[in-house]
Amino acid sequence: MAVATTEDVTESTLLLAEYDRIKEEQKTRIGFRDNLLYFTLAASTAVLAITAQSGQAQLLLAVPVICLVLGWTYLVNDEKISAVGRYIRDQLGPRLAELSGAHGTVFGWEIYHREDTRRTTRKRLQAAVDLFTYLVLPMVCVTAFWCSPAVRPLFVFVSLAQVLALAVLGWQFLRYAER
Repeated sequence: MAVATTEDVTESTLLLAEYDRIKEEQKTRIGFRDNLLYFTLAASTAVLAITAQSGQAQLLLAVPVICLVLGWTYLVNDEKISAVGRYIRDQLGPRLAELSGAHGTVFGWEIYHREDTRRTTRKRLQAAVDLFTYLVLPMVCVTAFWCSPAVRPLFVFVSLAQVLALAVLGWQFLRYAER
């Protein structure tokens, strides 16, 4: 491997290296985010199966905890994925275009794929899946708990706190979906 000298290191070289690193980070975050959805469904299903076998309805209150923790992690990763795309489109691409004297857009895919006419529909459907997984599913579990004979004051207090936290998470999902 050749050692770069100061003459070899240009602003363009540094920006391309930055592009490679942040695209790698974006790719890693996409894989992690997508796996969070599957893990959330698997963990929730496991809790539901254990609850059904044991007959202990208070175990249903584990599902909102799972969905809150994994839903927030999902949302944070999704926002960072989008932030990388915005940075490339708004900052990195224009700087490289200016340095290279390129006419038109650098990193055209970052803009091109966003112009798909079905993108809005896909984004809305994904938001619906996200809201179902991270809000509707845990709310069904809380409601089922409330309708069970396992209701005790402490558990009711915990479940109400969970509902409040789920409302905040839902608001964040909707807020980010608007972008």
